[in-house]
Amino acid sequence: MTKDSNILCIGSVLWDVIGRSPSHMAKGADVPGRIIRIPGGVALNIAMTLVRFGLTPGLLSAVGRDAEGEELISECRHMGLITDHVYRSDDLPTDCYMAVEGANGLIAAIADAHSLEKAGAKILQALYDGRLGNTDAPYSGLIALDGNLTERLLDDIAHDPAFQSADLRIAPASPGKAERLLPFLRSGRGTLYVNLEEAGILCHTRFSTSEEAGHALLSKGAARALVTNGGEATTDAHPYGLITLPPPEVLVTRVTGAGDTFMAAHIAAEFNDADRTSALAQALDAAAKFVSGDTPS
Repeated sequence: MTKDSNILCIGSVLWDVIGRSPSHMAKGADVPGRIIRIPGGVALNIAMTLVRFGLTPGLLSAVGRDAEGEELISECRHMGLITDHVYRSDDLPTDCYMAVEGANGLIAAIADAHSLEKAGAKILQALYDGRLGNTDAPYSGLIALDGNLTERLLDDIAHDPAFQSADLRIAPASPGKAERLLPFLRSGRGTLYVNLEEAGILCHTRFSTSEEAGHALLSKGAARALVTNGGEATTDAHPYGLITLPPPEVLVTRVTGAGDTFMAAHIAAEFNDADRTSALAQALDAAAKFVSGDTPS
């Protein structure tokens, strides 16, 4: 990692294949639209957004040495991301995510992050061998961590001394993987970025508002939690108090990547010393611009 890197993004780095249609879609719909392939994955989406806010992220992930992997690494470097410590496997293919979006939002998605899961702790080696840190001098900067890692690896990270000095910012990859963040809830480490559904999964209940969810996550042991709720109010839940703000009203043209944009914008705002209220407002504004199509996908 070069001296210019100021945050690590750990998790999925892959290709997004997204089909979008302006039509309302139901189960079995067959409609015209556009299909695109772009660099993606939770960790990479966060990193790309951080670059737009002036930060220099380093990636810790697994990317194959296949043609798709070589192209993806080249794209990452072109965007200004540091890939020096990405684990490159000779026998694991580059991961992929596929989603279908209609006028009524996300219809379905499949995340194939099997190579990341199989690579396991190998992607973290630079945090132990002295390149980024070691047991005696653990990495002490910002880390954005996503829930595409295995449950076992996430549990290890939640209790590992190698991460004890880091400012951990953590997001599930999807509601289906939200429970993988339970170790951070139980250990009271890191800042959780979750939506209302994911907060409900972590607390084994259903919530009506982000504020209600924020209170519950703190009572369950969370050190801090940012809870979004689509077009409704978002809450920053902290032991010092809760801050709740509504997002700007915009016409939604896309949804995939909105949560990652919110998280990255919030991290960048606090990196630049914004107070909690200002950071939340800036993150909501960035996410609103993204879903309205005002920023590159």
